[in-house]
Amino acid sequence: MMTRRITQLLIGLAMYGISLAMFIRAGLGLDPWDVFHQGVSGKIGWSIGTVVVVVSFLVLLLWIPLRQMPGFGTLANAVLVGVFADIGLSLIPAFSHLEGQIAMLAGAVVLNGIASACYIGARLGPGARDGLMTGLARRTGWSVRLSRTLIEVVVLGVGWLLGGSLGVGTVVYALAIGPVVQLLLPMFTVPMQAPRSVQQEVPAAP
Repeated sequence: MMTRRITQLLIGLAMYGISLAMFIRAGLGLDPWDVFHQGVSGKIGWSIGTVVVVVSFLVLLLWIPLRQMPGFGTLANAVLVGVFADIGLSLIPAFSHLEGQIAMLAGAVVLNGIASACYIGARLGPGARDGLMTGLARRTGWSVRLSRTLIEVVVLGVGWLLGGSLGVGTVVYALAIGPVVQLLLPMFTVPMQAPRSVQQEVPAAP
């Protein structure tokens, strides 16, 4: 079971990074955090993958006052998404015609949904940004929705001011990613195995 969980986690994170590259190549706008990553990348000259990794570890520092504990999946997420985003950008061409951009955007949303369902369903720890959202909600008593909205409005605004790509893709992502993940998550959620002692207490079927 653990082998499946780790494999699913790693595949999901790789796909997530590739989907980020697809969003960028579509050129129609990014999700809030990646608007921020792209804006920072443009200002300091680092690759967007490097920015994603560095920002992930900076966000993890904010977990300390929130008393959040990272899991294996949290650390893997912090490293691998950025690495595979840069790999994707080196392999995927940009599209100059609208039809190609729309197709790339649609593919990015679907792949991102599959990737999210994979790494969430592996149950090995939330990503740095998701953990910040849930930790803030737990410590303040705010709803998860309010915490997420506040965080994403701030990073979206800062990213846009830094030159990040805000557009129709940002709206499409915001509207589509929740339903896509909700649809796919049951397919990829790894069931938690009962402890061996509990299993032994369950009588065999007649």
